[in-house]
Amino acid sequence: MTVRRVMGSETEFGVLAQGAPDANATVLSTRVVTGYAAWVARNLRTARGAHGPDGGGPDGDASDVGHEPVGTGWDYGSEAPLTDARGFTVSREDAHPTQLTDEAPVLTSEEIAAEAISESAMYAEDMDWRRVVMNTVIPNGARVYVDHSHPEYSSPEVTTPRDALTWDAAGDVVAHRAVADLAQRSARTDAPAVNLYKNNTDNKSVSYGAHENYTVARSVPFERITAALLPFFASRQIMCGAGRVGIGADGATPGFQLSQRADFFERTVGLETTIHRPIVNTRDEPHADEEHYRRLHVIIGDANLSHTATLLKFGTTSLVLNLVEHDRVPDLALTDPVAALQTISHDPAVTVRVPLRDGRTLTAVQLQRAYLDAALALETELAPEGMDAETAEILELWDEVLTDLEADPGRLADRLDWAAKHALLDAYRRRDGLAWDDPRLVAIDLQYADVRPEKGLYHRLVAAGRIRTLVDRERIVRAADHPPEDTRAYFRGTAVATYPHEMAGVGWDTVNVAFPGVRRGARIAMPEPRDLSRDVCGSWFTAPDAEQWVREVARHRPHLVTGSDIPPARP
Repeated sequence: MTVRRVMGSETEFGVLAQGAPDANATVLSTRVVTGYAAWVARNLRTARGAHGPDGGGPDGDASDVGHEPVGTGWDYGSEAPLTDARGFTVSREDAHPTQLTDEAPVLTSEEIAAEAISESAMYAEDMDWRRVVMNTVIPNGARVYVDHSHPEYSSPEVTTPRDALTWDAAGDVVAHRAVADLAQRSARTDAPAVNLYKNNTDNKSVSYGAHENYTVARSVPFERITAALLPFFASRQIMCGAGRVGIGADGATPGFQLSQRADFFERTVGLETTIHRPIVNTRDEPHADEEHYRRLHVIIGDANLSHTATLLKFGTTSLVLNLVEHDRVPDLALTDPVAALQTISHDPAVTVRVPLRDGRTLTAVQLQRAYLDAALALETELAPEGMDAETAEILELWDEVLTDLEADPGRLADRLDWAAKHALLDAYRRRDGLAWDDPRLVAIDLQYADVRPEKGLYHRLVAAGRIRTLVDRERIVRAADHPPEDTRAYFRGTAVATYPHEMAGVGWDTVNVAFPGVRRGARIAMPEPRDLSRDVCGSWFTAPDAEQWVREVARHRPHLVTGSDIPPARP
């Protein structure tokens, strides 16, 4: 076996309007998404030579937007947020409104009135803001949209932890571009600038997510997945926590903890994501062939900036899923997983022990070491002649980080978010004699997550050589505009970039194409996440228009294409 599997991330960014702390978050998020959709449209036109050499963006001019509609729209056809992996479906009447993610978000009349959207100077005359965009797919295959009053970047599907890191970090580039573009607009109007933060809480009892997704064989019993993941997720935060000033959901108790999210979890297992948050989420929404796949939707993680933390988050979870699939998970059942999650988070010394059902007490390092040993044994057994480089990298890094955590967590200040943040905050505390409840520390905590490279403390630490990176900046920036080449994300992203005006609605497993004329179009299904890669379909995009492109798709994959008027294949 291997660490390779289809995976991806989702990041909800914290959003603030500078100088307007009470601004409506949904409206601010809509400005971000609409603005970035316009940024993409402008740059696609520039790439085709429709305008001059300046493509806009953080250093470009935003004045060439015009009144052309932007954004692809989203296909909600395969969304099933109320289907539970435990074998039932929650009725819409019993569901919390935040669970109904299979409906397009809208700005309410109250929100429109409160912000005076149609008349406010925040909407510059150089753009037709009557075409509000709350959902769009961008050329790298990612989804950018408004989710629960936050702008969210959902990365394209990838097959390795290093690619998961790359396209997750590409979302930070997208966020910075959106912020910089809106700042240019604000400079010409009276509208406040909007800024984004890659964090998980406002420290006022509100939390927002950083989710992960992993494809798992449908044949694996979900109960086995749950049993394996509860101890793993409770302890994984010693490597993947983002660090937080304050204890408790409202952060009112002084202190520092490993995770931004731990104090917001209340249950071990459940379907919800924004209320009564469970450690293991049971949403059964595969976005793929449901007979063969399930999508493990992980909501327990923090939003990481550290490359090492992100790589380990995806890599170790994939290896634990290998253990699940081979029924080789060590018995580490915790007495109280929720209590253990929070106890471990509240201990930056990483020495606290949590009780297991069998009477043992183990530290988080010992729990993680047990998973590491089991994964190493399984991979060695299944690949006796040597494992692939991606798997070896994760196993070696996992061991390295656990060894340093056990010896001295301070050693990880150059690799892990929480350790880097703790070292930074502790330096301020010692210098200025600050207590952990000092509001200046909360401000530093927030500034660590600022997406602007010139402002964000994480980015400044990287620039100073104090935090290691694993992927070149150039590759990350390229990933913000180009899709992975070994999954269906290539097909999705390249379609959006090549035929943007014909994209009537795009989803994770569908592309809906509108042809010129009345009620003419086609629907292309993408049930296999690894199909429609560049090697498979790259040449199809040489078609001069969308109709001929769909004809080419139908010629090679006729079973995937349906529609009201599919162009006939040529002999």
